Amino acid sequence: AAAGLCPCRALLSRRGGALRALCGSVRGLAAGPETHFGFQTVTEAERREKIYQVFESVAKKYDVMNDSMTLGIHRVWKDILIHKMNPFPGTLLLDVAGGTGDIAFRFINYVRSVRERQLQRKLRHRQNLSWQEISESYQEDKSKSLGDSQVVVCDINKEMLKVGKQKAQHLGYSEGLSWVLGNAEELPFDDDKFDVYTIAFGIRNVTRIDLALQEAYRVLKPGGRFLCLEFSHVSNPLLSRLYDLYSFQVIPVLGEVIAGDWKSYQYLVESIRRFPPQEELKAMIEDAGFFKVDYQNLNSGIVAIHSGFKL
Repeated sequence: AAAGLCPCRALLSRRGGALRALCGSVRGLAAGPETHFGFQTVTEAERREKIYQVFESVAKKYDVMNDSMTLGIHRVWKDILIHKMNPFPGTLLLDVAGGTGDIAFRFINYVRSVRERQLQRKLRHRQNLSWQEISESYQEDKSKSLGDSQVVVCDINKEMLKVGKQKAQHLGYSEGLSWVLGNAEELPFDDDKFDVYTIAFGIRNVTRIDLALQEAYRVLKPGGRFLCLEFSHVSNPLLSRLYDLYSFQVIPVLGEVIAGDWKSYQYLVESIRRFPPQEELKAMIEDAGFFKVDYQNLNSGIVAIHSGFKL
C-alpha cells in the first residue's frame, strides 16, 4: 500500500536493491574466484592462506604423522616413485612441494647407488691395474658420487623447508642439494631447465592445478619427465568404505593426539576426497601439453603415480 501511495519510494527501493546486489558482485570479484578448502567453499586467496597455515602448523610433526596415517607405507610409495623415475648420474631434478626432503634424499641415495655400480663395473674391467691405481681411481670417482646430478627442492612454505634443511644436516646430505622458496603456480626458474619434475603429495594442495601443470611443462627440458605421486580414488568398493571410515574417524584423532591439530588433518582427509580421480587428472596433464601420459595405481588406487613427457 505504501508503495502504491508513493511510487518514488518503490523506485528508490528497487534501485537500492540493485545497487546492493551490484556492490555484492563487486566484492565477490575483488575477493577472487571461489574454490574449495576441504569441504568448505572459499576464495582462491583464502584457500592459499589457509593451506599455508595448515603446513606451517604441521611441519614439525609432518614425518611422524605420515608414518602414523599410512602405517609407514608412504615410504614404500616414495621408493616406487624413485624407481619409476630411474634417474641416472647427471640428472637435474626439481622436486616441488618437497619441503621435508623425502624425495630429494631418496634421489641422492639412488644416484649414488647407480654411480657405485658403475664404478665397480669399471674397475672389474680393468684387471691389470695395481692396487694403488685401483685405490686412486676409486677415491677419485667416489668424490663425485652424484656424477653432476642435482636436486632442487622447491616449497612455498618456509617452515617445511626449515624442517627439510634440518633433516639434511642431521642425515649428512649436502652435495647436489639446494632449497628454494617458491610457488608451484609461478616457479622461480628458467624455461627448459630440468630433466625431471616431481611432486609428491603436494599437487592436491595447489589452488590452481592447471597453472602448476603448465609451470611443470615450462621448466622441463624437451624430453623431460613429469611424475606426480598423490592420494587418489580407490577402485575396490569394500576397501573404499573401509578407507573412508579410517580417514574420517581415525586420522583426525591421530592428528590431535600426535600433533595437537585436529583441524589440519581433517582438511587433509577432505582434500583427498575433493581431488580429481585418476582419469580426470590424466586429462589435465595432457591439457598442459604432456605426451605419453599414464598412471599406476598403488594399493587399489589409494595413491597413484601419474607420468608424462615433454616432447
